[in-house]
Amino acid sequence: MGTTQVVDVFRDGIGVVIRLAGPMLLLSMAVGVLTAIIQAVTQIHEQTISFILKLVVVGLFLVIGGDWMLGNLQEYARELLELIRA
Repeated sequence: MGTTQVVDVFRDGIGVVIRLAGPMLLLSMAVGVLTAIIQAVTQIHEQTISFILKLVVVGLFLVIGGDWMLGNLQEYARELLELIRA
């Protein structure tokens, strides 16, 4: 395995991590911002509200998009195993 292959594996790995974690992080951030705006308007400053909403949104995303995430991870693992076998 040459240097270029190692760099390609790491680049692909970072791409997989971004594809898998990115949507959850963006949804969590959006929920946090919306919750902060609502809390600022209503002057209710309870931290658990934001945490619970983020937890619910990420959990729903995992239930809905878990199959897609697992498929991406399996595809990357297969590519790694093919490189190891070769």
